[in-house]
Amino acid sequence: MSKENKIKKLKKSQNNSYRLAVMKEDSYQEKFALSLSKRNIFLITFSITFFIILITSLIIFYTPIREYIPGYDTSKIRSQAINNLEKIDSLMISLQKNEQFMESFSNTLQGKRFDNKYENNSLNKEIDLSELEINIRIEDSILRSIVESEDKFNVIENENNQISMDLIAPANGFISEGFNLANKHYGVDIVLKQRSSVKAISEGIVLFSDWTLSAGYNVVIYHKNKLLSIYKHNESVKVEKGDFVQSGQIIALSGNTGELTTGPHLHLEIWDSQGPLNPENLIKF
Repeated sequence: MSKENKIKKLKKSQNNSYRLAVMKEDSYQEKFALSLSKRNIFLITFSITFFIILITSLIIFYTPIREYIPGYDTSKIRSQAINNLEKIDSLMISLQKNEQFMESFSNTLQGKRFDNKYENNSLNKEIDLSELEINIRIEDSILRSIVESEDKFNVIENENNQISMDLIAPANGFISEGFNLANKHYGVDIVLKQRSSVKAISEGIVLFSDWTLSAGYNVVIYHKNKLLSIYKHNESVKVEKGDFVQSGQIIALSGNTGELTTGPHLHLEIWDSQGPLNPENLIKF
């Protein structure tokens, strides 16, 4: 019975109502009254708390106030993070280019051929000719001999010919001074208008691209077959050391820079492991 009495008292206390009144002090006249119970007080407190939390969350999520909360990223932080990623990407590219340049330069000094990223290895697979069945007739052999003798630009690479004739002219102009070993003129001078495009004679890697006192702005490119091409007296250069260039790519603008020049022109030199070569024997200007 005692437990039942306690339960009844508890239920009765929960159902008790309270009256909150506002009265005038001098006359005790009631101005405002509110009936309350424990349940109503709990619901009102919960509602007010939920409303405050909701309003606070909306203010934080949809106003700039959120940027002042520690640990919350801001537009400035995101922008800085993107810039840092771009810088890291640029540094990685520069590092790869420098590593490739050092490897290529080392191969150049050792007389080895550099690995060119523009080459498609899938197109350079060796073919075992012993697996091919070829029937050669006498008429075919005679025709081939005639074509090879008449085509002066046809070059068939063999053990005695290591230079491929796929070089292109670096610019369109006339040659004012040719190759002359006796006068130590190791290239050809091509007369050009100021700021004419200077192109790479073949694909390769840039070994040097900067200013020198005697030649002004000049570019040195290492090509396959251990060839070096040198472009002197330019007004400006468009490539940097370590860059890979393709055949016909613009590498500089012609000019009249350096002490050893008498007018706007391009001085082109081609060297191999044995020394300077006459560009007119390798390129059709």
